[in-house]
Amino acid sequence: MTTEHGGHSAPANATEYIKHHLQHLQTSDGMFNLDTFWVSAILGAIFLGVFYMASRRATAGVPGKLQNFVELVMELVNDTVNSAFHAKSAVIAPLAITIFVWVWLMNAMDFLPVDLLPKALEFFGVYNLRVVPTADANLTFALSLSVLLCIFGFSIKAKGLGGYAKELFTAPFHATGFAAILLAPVNFLLQMVELFAKPVSLALRLFGNMYAGELIFILIALLPWWAQWLLGGPWAIFHILIVTLQAFVFMALTVVYLALAVEKH
Repeated sequence: MTTEHGGHSAPANATEYIKHHLQHLQTSDGMFNLDTFWVSAILGAIFLGVFYMASRRATAGVPGKLQNFVELVMELVNDTVNSAFHAKSAVIAPLAITIFVWVWLMNAMDFLPVDLLPKALEFFGVYNLRVVPTADANLTFALSLSVLLCIFGFSIKAKGLGGYAKELFTAPFHATGFAAILLAPVNFLLQMVELFAKPVSLALRLFGNMYAGELIFILIALLPWWAQWLLGGPWAIFHILIVTLQAFVFMALTVVYLALAVEKH
């Protein structure tokens, strides 16, 4: 039996329940996902606030729990950066830390009970809400395209605009003379395929894993309460690994791509 909530119908069956939880809160024209924007923005603000607080409270003596946690995260990211990125850059480490922590926070929204925030916001007249920003392909592609812009920026800074343009037409086949002219279009085509395959793979990998995780939690929510505890607990524990791994992979591949961008080919 369908129940009414302020003119909106509650899901009548499993199919409607799934569709309801996969529906974004959008602008009136349906062109912009407001839930993705606001959840990601709030999580970004939380990240900045916590790390700023940790920096203000940092001490050379016995560190507190917050300082220990932040230093652990920074050490993990710095080890990854130092092992993959050998050029000098004041940007790469902060960028890597931002990517890892922000993506992890967005992924971790999957741990909230499926109906918790949607039901809470119904009291304020909000009837559609998806709380996992990285389960939205729009956000994952926005992140990956930002990485692409960083690749362009790092490449031009390291090689100059002319040097980078020359590389696009001369690598990977470093021919000379007339052969270089003939192979220039082939080199450029291969460079474009390699260049744009990076953000596509970054975006789809993150989106696919988080969308699948979100859908499994929705399906578990349809089960009887005892089955939810029986299956939801182990899946949540396993999902901790997925959430962390996907954030780390996105960060690590970004560092690798930027390291390749500053190398001369």
